[in-house]
Amino acid sequence: MPTALITGATAGLGAAFARRLAAEAYSLVLVARDESRLAEAAGQLKLRYGVNVEVLPADLATDDGIAAVESRLRDGVDLLVNNAGFGHPGPFPDVPVEDEVRMLKVHCEAVLRLTLAALPGMRSRDRGAVINVASVAAFFTRGTYSASKAWVVNFSESAAAEAGSPRIKIMALCPGFVRTEFHQRASMDTSGIPRFLWLKADDVVREALRDLALGKRVSVPDLRYKAIVAAGRLVPRNLQSLVSSRLGR
Repeated sequence: MPTALITGATAGLGAAFARRLAAEAYSLVLVARDESRLAEAAGQLKLRYGVNVEVLPADLATDDGIAAVESRLRDGVDLLVNNAGFGHPGPFPDVPVEDEVRMLKVHCEAVLRLTLAALPGMRSRDRGAVINVASVAAFFTRGTYSASKAWVVNFSESAAAEAGSPRIKIMALCPGFVRTEFHQRASMDTSGIPRFLWLKADDVVREALRDLALGKRVSVPDLRYKAIVAAGRLVPRNLQSLVSSRLGR
């Protein structure tokens, strides 16, 4: 039975990955900050799917939290889903610098360190996969959030090229607006987002796993967002902020 470790596993895309992978008979290692929510999620998954579920409370904005997950990854997993993340409301100059640094810790340092912790076991078995959750914001200009997600995309593509085996797959997942707790936790106003731009978490996960199986290094779920990203590449850089204000995770 394969094993998947998922960060940010108690809500949103992380919870959707957990459900889908449990349905595919994966054993799960769920990582999140809230121990009570982890226990609740694990109980529901065990009851519904009959799979083994470990819980690992960890705050990936801290060195101790990252180290705890690194230690578990060195024991070996078949799939790592780096999903933990968060956003900030308001323009970049108005966000406290310590909050920006914390975001970079979770979005960049944790992704780097956890990927590196998982790779030795995957290379020794000559199989395995990593999904690093980025955002369509990676392709646009939107403060530290989009910059951190652009790093995730670039890092994932580079890591995939250097993993050393076609049987080790590393992919950046770049969803658009997904109906999760993400925007509420960041106190973001979503009232101006057109209804047709919202995606369902389960649909995003389904397309992500399909793209991973196909060997893609970057996955942009849904034709609407594929078109938006393609169009964005044609827009002059100094005009991208007009588009960026309408886009996000």
